[in-house]
Amino acid sequence: MQRPEALDVPASARSSIRRASERAAPALGAFVAVKLLGLAALTAFTTVADRHAHHLLTSWDAQWYAGIARDGYGFVRVHDDGRLLSDYAFFPLYPFLERMVAQVTGLPYVDAGLAVSWLASVAAAWGIFAVADRLYGRRVGVLATVLWAALPVGIVSSMAYSESLFTALAAWSLYAVRTERWVWAGLLACLAGLTRPVGAAVVAAVVVPALLRWVQAVRAGRPGSTSRSQVPRLALAAVLAPLGWFGYVGWVGLQTGTPTGYFTVTSNWGNTVDGGSAFARWIWAFLVSSDFLLGVAICAGLGLLGWLFALCVRDRQPLPLLIFSGLLMLVALTTSGYFGSKPRYLLPAFPLLFPIAVRLARRSMPVVVSALGLLATAAAVYGGVWLLGPGPP
Repeated sequence: MQRPEALDVPASARSSIRRASERAAPALGAFVAVKLLGLAALTAFTTVADRHAHHLLTSWDAQWYAGIARDGYGFVRVHDDGRLLSDYAFFPLYPFLERMVAQVTGLPYVDAGLAVSWLASVAAAWGIFAVADRLYGRRVGVLATVLWAALPVGIVSSMAYSESLFTALAAWSLYAVRTERWVWAGLLACLAGLTRPVGAAVVAAVVVPALLRWVQAVRAGRPGSTSRSQVPRLALAAVLAPLGWFGYVGWVGLQTGTPTGYFTVTSNWGNTVDGGSAFARWIWAFLVSSDFLLGVAICAGLGLLGWLFALCVRDRQPLPLLIFSGLLMLVALTTSGYFGSKPRYLLPAFPLLFPIAVRLARRSMPVVVSALGLLATAAAVYGGVWLLGPGPP
């Protein structure tokens, strides 16, 4: 008996997913291996220091997210200096998923948060691979994924923080733009806007290309053309993308009784847009003190960021990727706050790694394996030392 044609659609979708997962398998396997190495190093360091790895992975912002997941919004902590720290500073999608996982599994909220982060980190790795694979091929895709796992602050993607979820949504939204799945791009950008304040970078990376394509479609002038037929999807993407970010900021405004309520909340946390003046003063303080070398290292890191972005431009990365990574850098470097957190703010800026992956892909396999092994080991050691030290607040 012949199967109904409608039943062939899910089978076809499953086949496509299976082929995509098989193609991404080396990248995902290497990613998991690097993350396990980092967790093993953290466990070893905390054992020696008579600390607990689980506590470090679920501290700082993780406790705020768990509180929102458990009790909802409305908690305010009075800081020692008198500032009022409100949980409205944290966007809602991550604690919402944390709450869902906790209710379904019975896990404590912080452990549910870890589960969300770990699963999201794999989704992020897959998304990074998918974007790089489409642009440069499978080898570069694998290398870019491993490089992201082996970043010095990569341990954050194993914490009960929202960086992994945000990176996953951003990567797949950018992939949807590249494959012209405009509605998916807009929906994922909307969710990214509900995850972190820098979700605005994903929104821009979708809305700007959608509007440019809309202009091209209108100029095409042929009602039956493929480009003209995209107009409704382009419009829907441009409308969907900003809803999450503006929706949450607007909701906080309603709760606080002022349209600028969210920005008042973040100001109390010490996070304001100041053009980078506070950041510059922070670096200068190192340069004129006994910690001169640390100041030089920070300047070198900023130079590396600029060089990588210049390579992205020179390599002619697609506009959505340039908008995304450029805005992430801009926000990270022009806002005040705890400056030790800036490296993790840049963790989702994976397109900056593509120039390195492209050039590393031209090297021999022994060179590639040695370089990635060194980076992964250094990241594992740094992650353990970092969390045992100041760690990400």
